[in-house]
Amino acid sequence: MSPRIDRLLSLAAHRSCSLGGGAAAHAPGMLAAVLIVSGCALGTLAAGSDLRYDFGPATSLPAPAAPLQAVTFVDVRAPRALDSNAILYRLSYVDPRRTAVYAHSHWTMPPALLLTQRLRAALAAQGAVLAGGEAVAAPLLTVDLEQFEQVFDAEGQSHGVLTARATLMRGERMIAQRTFVARAPARMPNAQGGVGALAQASDAFVAQLIAWLEMQTPIAAR
Repeated sequence: MSPRIDRLLSLAAHRSCSLGGGAAAHAPGMLAAVLIVSGCALGTLAAGSDLRYDFGPATSLPAPAAPLQAVTFVDVRAPRALDSNAILYRLSYVDPRRTAVYAHSHWTMPPALLLTQRLRAALAAQGAVLAGGEAVAAPLLTVDLEQFEQVFDAEGQSHGVLTARATLMRGERMIAQRTFVARAPARMPNAQGGVGALAQASDAFVAQLIAWLEMQTPIAAR
């Protein structure tokens, strides 16, 4: 559902059940028809039909000319606002300072964990990736997820945007650091479209990060 319909259905279903179905007579157009057919069952259906999303199949990356140098990689970190399975969206054409969440669509786990899985698999396919418990001296890669949301530029137009900061350390010395911004258009102005766009943006970020790590290999080896 789109953000607007998602909110309207939740509100109207609540009113319909509270007022014995009378709210359906005051609901606009298609929404009224849905309420008349389903009655108070709509509230139950909405509560029980929570859709769960992950990133789906990963985009395959080209094989590197040489394996990446081994890195130690821990879970992607995220601020509290992203530490949940909520799917965030922002109506930038209404108020660019405010975010909201879809009521009946969620991630299967917090985005930082989904991104950790995606990035760890990509790193393992390109070279050795360590979890931190091995007695091997390898640079430490940390990733801080700063933004992960669907942004609506107009009522029917949106895109997914991911912002993350990657830091490569050897002991107490910082080898390199870079902030990445990845965007992808949403095919539909709803949660499903936002999920697809954010999955594409995540794959684009992983590809950018791998390419960046390839450039840091000579520096990290010093």
